[in-house]
Amino acid sequence: MPRLSEQFDLPGVTPSRQKRSRETTLALLQAGAELLRTRSLAELSIEALCGKVGATVGAFYSRFESKDAYFNALIALAAQDGARHLARMDRPASDVVLDDLCRRVVSGVVGWIRAHEGVLRAALQHDDTRPDRWTTFKSLARATTEHATPLLLRAMGKGRKAAKTRAIAFGFQVVLGTLVNAILNDPGPLSLRDKEIETRLADCLLLLLKAEMA
Repeated sequence: MPRLSEQFDLPGVTPSRQKRSRETTLALLQAGAELLRTRSLAELSIEALCGKVGATVGAFYSRFESKDAYFNALIALAAQDGARHLARMDRPASDVVLDDLCRRVVSGVVGWIRAHEGVLRAALQHDDTRPDRWTTFKSLARATTEHATPLLLRAMGKGRKAAKTRAIAFGFQVVLGTLVNAILNDPGPLSLRDKEIETRLADCLLLLLKAEMA
């Protein structure tokens, strides 16, 4: 979520220069993201949302054009947070081991998904009616793969760059596909909240890349 000093420069969101008004906007966004962890977007009522933060329904509509615009703001904020995480991805030293790099990359992805689980689930559930809502996250997933690829290639050693790049892309497909399934269906045995899912997915990525190196 943005800091109070930041303007909410988002489509469908009325900007405000007053600190108290920004506090209310931020509180509404935070409350909605939290409520979506346990309910669908259709089940999220404006009245319940406003009641959670002590705001009026009128205050909500003075900030957001509609519920649809409000959810689009949540999506945009989650994507912005993902972009910030991506920008902070450290470029490791040339002697970094592949094991550590896989763990670090997967841990960052899982951490971001956990932070925005409800918003991501709601966007996925509406992908059939509003595919543009998930397009933002697809672009972020591609950007993550593209950003991590040169780091992983360096740790994988020289030679066979095209084949290794393909293996990295498939490794991310496996990792992200598993996480999307966990968000939507939670089929088990590991849920998104289990720390073990990070270890298992990092090991999976590592094994795929080592197989390509072999």
